[in-house]
Amino acid sequence: MPFQIRQVRDPQDAVIERFGALQEAVYPEPDMLIPARYVRMMLDMTSGGRRNFLLVAEDGARLLGAALFHLLTPVGSGFSSFLGVARAARGTGVARALHRARLETLDSALGKPVAGVFIDVVNPLRLSPEELEAEWRVGSDPWTRRKAFRALGFRQLDVRYEQPVGGPDGGPVTNMDLLFYPHAALEGHAEIPTDLVADTLRTYWNGWLGEQRAARHARELRERAGGQTVALIDPVPAS
Repeated sequence: MPFQIRQVRDPQDAVIERFGALQEAVYPEPDMLIPARYVRMMLDMTSGGRRNFLLVAEDGARLLGAALFHLLTPVGSGFSSFLGVARAARGTGVARALHRARLETLDSALGKPVAGVFIDVVNPLRLSPEELEAEWRVGSDPWTRRKAFRALGFRQLDVRYEQPVGGPDGGPVTNMDLLFYPHAALEGHAEIPTDLVADTLRTYWNGWLGEQRAARHARELRERAGGQTVALIDPVPAS
């Protein structure tokens, strides 16, 4: 399947609405997504050392896949908010091409190779039957997703991860793990510095939690890590 990848730079680009529709079509929890109207604002905004990027894979006017991600400039790392491919385009290399283009975009924006890319992903062992059913309704499977990230080179951080808000009663989301793609100098490493993890999340969280809350949650993660490094383990949990 032929396709082209491009970076969306114009906040008024019509593809942003199609990106919003793609998210809703392939992701089971709409409340966890970044709406298209906010993506428009994000592309036009740089704050707290965070730059936002949107890449799309297209076949003419058809949107086959997209990646929304962020450069945390003070840390020199990336964080992925979304990487998804339309059902009809899965297995055609779109995800891998978007991942490669994402790394190239981050490296270019930073002016040197980034340390890697973080992404939080649900753990199928911590999903309720209702949540698993919601995954299947949109043609998604959390086990397959984990295997796809492993095939791209992602590893799981061996530390308990909590997204600070968005869970029951406004509390943390606890059914996800944090994955990492080691890039450049960290490629092939079995562990990464705890400072890299905590500083990335603090910078990423600053924009929506504020500096004080972001620092507190990053400090809590650092304490859970319990050392100067965090091990990287297989992202596909044993069933």
